[in-house]
Amino acid sequence: MTKRVIIATKNRGKAKEFQHMFAPYGYEVQTLLDLPHIEDVEETGETFEENAILKAETVADILGALVIADDSGLAIDALEGRPGVYSARYAGEEKSDEANMEKVLRELQSVEDSDRTARFYCVLAIAGPGRETKTVTGTCEGKILRDKRGSNGFGYDPIFFVPSLQKTMAELTPDEKSGISHRGHALEKLSKMISDFV
Repeated sequence: MTKRVIIATKNRGKAKEFQHMFAPYGYEVQTLLDLPHIEDVEETGETFEENAILKAETVADILGALVIADDSGLAIDALEGRPGVYSARYAGEEKSDEANMEKVLRELQSVEDSDRTARFYCVLAIAGPGRETKTVTGTCEGKILRDKRGSNGFGYDPIFFVPSLQKTMAELTPDEKSGISHRGHALEKLSKMISDFV
């Protein structure tokens, strides 16, 4: 019987990252795109950790398999950590990257450049039948620009400036991004723990 790990996401880009990580262990990686009968888990937690654990444990219980879920978003210091867990729907229930960025830029209009510090935050939870759920976190520090730059990536990438590279997330190649991103850092930590799970 093929061993499998489920990534609780409908994002193909994320799936590829996990396939690369699990390949040496002989696991088949599936996402919720492969399992259309699994409903999206409602994110009712108040923190990234709570949401990631909720998604991982719910899907693991339904499928009786090893499941990894992530919850991630943007925290802006001048906005007291917003948009935070509401990053994907900051401008409204309909997910819109453009509307979310416009709302952030509006709210930061009068904030000095030196006070526009922010970070991307990612929590990965790994759960499975009869196993203790574990989480790892990753962050990426940056600043929010006044205008969008770059056409790569998704979400808030065009307005998130990475000082160490002097580029926005949306100006980075996929390899550059995975080397410094919040999800990249969390994945690196997770890869060191995988042998405990597989």
